[in-house]
Amino acid sequence: MSVALDITPRHRERCETPVLRERGQREVFCGLTGVIWLHRKIQDAFFLIVGSRTCAHLMQSAAGVMIFAEPRFATAIIEEKDLAGVADANEELDKTVARLLDRRPDIKLLFLVGSCPSEVIKLDLSRAAERLSRRFSPSVRVLNYSGSGIETTFTQGEDACLAALVPDLPPALDDTPSLLVVGALADVVEDQFARLFADMGLGDVGFLPARRANDMPAAGPATRFILAQPFLSMTARALEERGARRVPAPYPLGAEGTTLWLEAAATAMGVPAADIGRATAPARARAELSVRRRGASLAGKRLFFFPDSQLEIPLARFLSRELGADLVEVGTPFLHRSHLAEEMALLPDGAALSEGQDVDRQLDRCLAARPDIVVCGLGLANPLEAAGMTTKWSIELMFTPIQGYDQAGDLAELFARPLDRKTRLKV
Repeated sequence: MSVALDITPRHRERCETPVLRERGQREVFCGLTGVIWLHRKIQDAFFLIVGSRTCAHLMQSAAGVMIFAEPRFATAIIEEKDLAGVADANEELDKTVARLLDRRPDIKLLFLVGSCPSEVIKLDLSRAAERLSRRFSPSVRVLNYSGSGIETTFTQGEDACLAALVPDLPPALDDTPSLLVVGALADVVEDQFARLFADMGLGDVGFLPARRANDMPAAGPATRFILAQPFLSMTARALEERGARRVPAPYPLGAEGTTLWLEAAATAMGVPAADIGRATAPARARAELSVRRRGASLAGKRLFFFPDSQLEIPLARFLSRELGADLVEVGTPFLHRSHLAEEMALLPDGAALSEGQDVDRQLDRCLAARPDIVVCGLGLANPLEAAGMTTKWSIELMFTPIQGYDQAGDLAELFARPLDRKTRLKV
């Protein structure tokens, strides 16, 4: 019997896991933050944020780059004359795009990224993208998505970006079943997964997004896709509208999660269990050894997750099952029960889950519980450290390769490091 089958009965039980729903004051980064890892992934794309100077300062600070480094993103700043209606914002945007493409002829895919200011003044970036695509086609394709933080959390920027790509994906040419991995992965992680799939006999696996604009994978009714990130609900829905079918699985965090994820994908493509085991066994053994060695200090430690990245439930599963940590509370901004059913089935009985944010109430529960580690956003980390807590920035988990076997030990160390730092700083 495979490991995947072992969790099926618990899946049915856990679907009714009680979840505390919070609807109060929120504290999150906006979806613009996703540009930081997306612009590194699609190497001939450019992300033009249509926003304010605040948006520009956020991006420059979060990315840690200076403008003279010419990263593949920038901000078209909405000036007072645009807000007052003195200037035509669409004309100004067209001029900015023309100057950008003239200066950067290497751009093949341009994203117009909406922000809170552009949405407040009702600037229709979808029409602007269509207009600019007609003007600069076929050398440049222009798409748009919203990175506004009004009603989102920061990882939803990636979801909106990938969902914008789906309608333009090439159609599958025949009925041959194909596998598509969905989610922006570091190149080193993507290469590792590609090698493992090839070792199983799956040599033509697509990845969305691709590294080049003209290499985006095909999608159609014969496509089976598996999510590499738990926050891609809009992208999954867009793929399903094209006839593709999702492969349910836990997410590839840690040795166990990576194994279950690979098993689910390969089984959906008809790969025999023996071939799966033979391809994954060496890497899994190395990952398990690395996790035990680098995360030993986490055994028995109590963790509290504030809702921030939507990675909280897969991370809690990894820390609980592979490192022996105790879960005080696992909060997530949005809980997609269908996409997280396999993860919830693996959480320990009695794990406290919460969905949404009410910062004051969650702070009260955290301070009362006094956990050993608090996983939270940057805005809460300093106050909690001042209160004597040990914190882990959740956004760091998006900027660091953490998926797959070779990164499992690194993931364990990311959580062990704050405890080690606190021990070293004790007088």
